[in-house]
Amino acid sequence: MIFNKMKNLDTAFRNIRTFSVICICGSFILCCFVVYKSYSLVGATQAKIYVLANGKALEAYASDRKDNIPAEAKDHVKTFHQLFFTLAPDEKAINSSIGRSLYLADASAKIAYDNLKEGNYYSNIISGNVNQTINVDSVYIDINQYPYLFRCYATQQLTRPTSVVIRNLVTQGRLRNVTRSENNSHGFLIEKWETIDNKDLSVKKR
Repeated sequence: MIFNKMKNLDTAFRNIRTFSVICICGSFILCCFVVYKSYSLVGATQAKIYVLANGKALEAYASDRKDNIPAEAKDHVKTFHQLFFTLAPDEKAINSSIGRSLYLADASAKIAYDNLKEGNYYSNIISGNVNQTINVDSVYIDINQYPYLFRCYATQQLTRPTSVVIRNLVTQGRLRNVTRSENNSHGFLIEKWETIDNKDLSVKKR
């Protein structure tokens, strides 16, 4: 009788121990799962940002710099050319546009600007009441080597009081990474920029 009671106690103890081990292991697994999901949720939340545009909050997602290199590089080159080559017959407007473009490039752009200025290009724009616009057709970026080589294909339109001139424009250079700033949001700097083709395609009378 006593032997049977001892056997029952031993069996009960083993069952309790087994149940306790299962509970502890289950609690540990549950804790690990909760921690993992918490970190995943925090990471997803931090990757989500809101951009205020025209008074509206737009949802966006942060991503790694390397994932956006082609898109950002192309937009940087496009923005530079639009600022540098979009000119109105207004000295203040020209200086403002050129000044903003020079934040995006090195001394090679400043040299090109000085050469145009010395050749009275901007004075002729103002005195001739000429509006110059540019349409960037495509930008090629080689991201397989650094600094990144680029070539920009664009079309210029010069609207004069008596004619409209369509001009081809092809430029090239390379892009180097720099610190992002208010004046350079993409974090690139154009180097060794040069024009390799800029000829008239057509002239139409107005």
